[in-house]
Amino acid sequence: MPTEFKSFDASTLDWDKVDGLMPAIVQDAATQRVLMLGYMDRDALTRTCDSGRVTFFSRSKQRLWTKGESSGHHLDVVAIRADCDGDTLLMSARAHGPTCHTGSVSCFADAPGNFLGALDALVKQREHDRPINSYTTRLFEEGPRRIAQKVGEEGVETALAGVVQLDEDLLGESADLLFHLIVLLRSRGLSLEDAVAVLEQRHAKAAEKAAH
Repeated sequence: MPTEFKSFDASTLDWDKVDGLMPAIVQDAATQRVLMLGYMDRDALTRTCDSGRVTFFSRSKQRLWTKGESSGHHLDVVAIRADCDGDTLLMSARAHGPTCHTGSVSCFADAPGNFLGALDALVKQREHDRPINSYTTRLFEEGPRRIAQKVGEEGVETALAGVVQLDEDLLGESADLLFHLIVLLRSRGLSLEDAVAVLEQRHAKAAEKAAH
């Protein structure tokens, strides 16, 4: 897990403005879905950075509280960011189980998220669990070579649909291609997030080149 958050400088925050209790929004690192809102004092933020697990100051219990300490549904930190005024935190995290006490993924029932990120996480779980009678399990058991073949087949079908078929056919083939590509990446120990990071790096380099 990345540990860049460990170097987060809490002294840059405006603690006086929030009376020592900083609002902290937690967002799923894969899907970008908002999971919950909590509050951190300096000690909670320090423990979060030291342990790698999101820890709040519980206003009802008047003590530090690590998310999941009872349920086991921890939130592992990926990144910590402050807003422009230094009085609110955005915590990017990977959730282990539902975040809400009701059993829901998010405390905000209708919070939007990135479905491709959620699908990537599901494929990763399928690779680990290998459920019986699952098409994804069968693909993983056939190995990267067969999965790569499926990606090639779906790529050709997508290209053909783009030329001679209806829009709905193109969309359907594109969905098939994206799914099999995610499975192929996972079969090689990679993720869709890794591929997106490459696109982001290329975009940044192109933007830098254009600026000069």
